[in-house]
Amino acid sequence: AGSGVKVASVATAFPSGLSSLDVKLRDVETALAAGADEIDMVIDRGAFLAGDERRVFDEIAAVKLLCGDVHVKAILEAGELGSYEAVRRASDLALDAGADTIKTSTGKIGVSATLPIALAMCQALHAFHRRTGARRGFKAAGGIRTSKSALTYLVLIDEVLGADWLDPQLFRIGASSLLDDLLLQREKERT
Repeated sequence: AGSGVKVASVATAFPSGLSSLDVKLRDVETALAAGADEIDMVIDRGAFLAGDERRVFDEIAAVKLLCGDVHVKAILEAGELGSYEAVRRASDLALDAGADTIKTSTGKIGVSATLPIALAMCQALHAFHRRTGARRGFKAAGGIRTSKSALTYLVLIDEVLGADWLDPQLFRIGASSLLDDLLLQREKERT
């Protein structure tokens, strides 16, 4: 409290996203009551892959409605969606439903963030911005382990979305696996 550090909490049956909407909303309420500044929700990939996009849309919209001004990141678990076309469709769906940020992965599966997945998601963000004028965020998470690979995502964002997106409100990298390499590179530069 009072530190300026934002608290993000996973919710909606993390990491599977498999529970009823009522359970997911109670999960979000609990996180909000505990002081979460951001909610990371996992989409129901089973529903999405079965063609029940309305259910996925409605769940994202319900979570965003409950969260109000609290930032909502929709985790697509893109490595499980099966194609870049499906990644793009899930990205469009999440943005249209009100997600503030689309996130590649929970980091709990084999294929998480890849440049082709990120490109498909960034193209959705670009199209959404052109259509609505609103900027929404992107988070690459899972499998980014070196500073050099992180730089490739910076270049991708700059090339596809532009320098305005190189801002922590609009672009983030999941850094739990990256931290050791960042510290190593920092020490290397200092010495």
